[in-house]
Amino acid sequence: MSIKVCKFGGTSMADGNIIKRVADIINSDEERRYIVVSAPGKRFGADIKVTDTLYKCYYEVLSTGKCSENFAKIRDRFRGIVAELGLNMDIESLLDETEEKIIAEKSADFTASRGEYLSGRVMAAYLSIPFVDALGNIFFKADGTLDGKKSYKTLAETLSDKKRAVVAGFYGTDFTGKVKTFSRGGSDISGAIVARSVGADVYENWTDVSGFLACDPRIVENPKPITVLSYKELRELSYSGAAVLHSESIFPVKSVNIPIHIKNTFRPEDEGTMIVPITQYKYTGNVVTGIAGKKDFTVILIEKSMMNNEVGFFRKLLAILENYDVSFEHIPSGIDTMSIVLDSALLSHGVLDKVLCDIEMQLNPDHIRIYNDIALIATVGHGMSSSIGTSGRLFKALSDANVNVRMIDQGSSELNIIVAVNNSDCNKAIKAIYDEFFK
Repeated sequence: MSIKVCKFGGTSMADGNIIKRVADIINSDEERRYIVVSAPGKRFGADIKVTDTLYKCYYEVLSTGKCSENFAKIRDRFRGIVAELGLNMDIESLLDETEEKIIAEKSADFTASRGEYLSGRVMAAYLSIPFVDALGNIFFKADGTLDGKKSYKTLAETLSDKKRAVVAGFYGTDFTGKVKTFSRGGSDISGAIVARSVGADVYENWTDVSGFLACDPRIVENPKPITVLSYKELRELSYSGAAVLHSESIFPVKSVNIPIHIKNTFRPEDEGTMIVPITQYKYTGNVVTGIAGKKDFTVILIEKSMMNNEVGFFRKLLAILENYDVSFEHIPSGIDTMSIVLDSALLSHGVLDKVLCDIEMQLNPDHIRIYNDIALIATVGHGMSSSIGTSGRLFKALSDANVNVRMIDQGSSELNIIVAVNNSDCNKAIKAIYDEFFK
């Protein structure tokens, strides 16, 4: 029998009635054997996510030594879910134990993880299948990165005698044995780890949208759905702002060629988006697969005569950035020029001034120019490399829309073309590119 691992996001776990829908989806296919869950998300626009409330619990513990004010909201939420499910479980004892441990641990990671833990316990009880705690089954190294080898082996052993199980998402075990969380949205990664561990045939990621769209529907009305993506296309689109799936979640499954299927909990009949390795990818005939944009970057343009002949110039530049814990996004260059694209958030509190000072002192450039409020727009698709005139069409569309292109960067794989524009032109540029290639 094939094995499907299913991850359900926060909107899919928001209340008891939605969890009933999730259970119906799981029970409709006997191949859906291992379930990964997030903490309950928003039930309505003004609602608060459980994880956000748990972070408030942590800060309350730090300031007062207890968290009764904020944890009362957690109690009400899970009591309501259990009541809506008509579930006969001792939720009060579980909540009491959780609050006591939050106070004792005084850990942001432990506190934040309790949403997934409680969500997993409730889902397992409702499905009448075992609950598997991520603590002691998913592991991080001392540097904070995933210990894949240990995690895959341990989880495989833990799940080997369980035909079905629920696994809590978002967290694991640090090198000291304490709870450590992934970055926000990290339950997507947890699901991929479980899929890799059990050798799943498909990793289903259930959310509140029917897969990826060719661009943001807030910018273009009813953009076309993307039915098939390659891992590489997904990575480019996720990194550039398409937020359907955590951009790091592909790594556990990519190396073993497990497809990811994005599905909609609220419209399970929709086709969704299948994400596949390049060996399984079939060209759909579309030149461009998708367009994504991300705002608020800073570009540092460095000019220096004979830069290309100066041994160590690039290394010195990267060392300066590393010294201030600043990562770069792109570094397009010419013979005597180099542009460094940086996330503006990393340059606050005087960091930009310090970086510029060190560049002046160590690299002795002829000129330095700073461009703020820059947006990066990625146009992605395997069809671009084999289609003559793609770049011409893209730049003509931007010109016709009166969008000034500040910078161009095209990867050597010819999978994408990235253009930098002013923040104020971001949405207009995305719409112009979409209209050129999809209408």
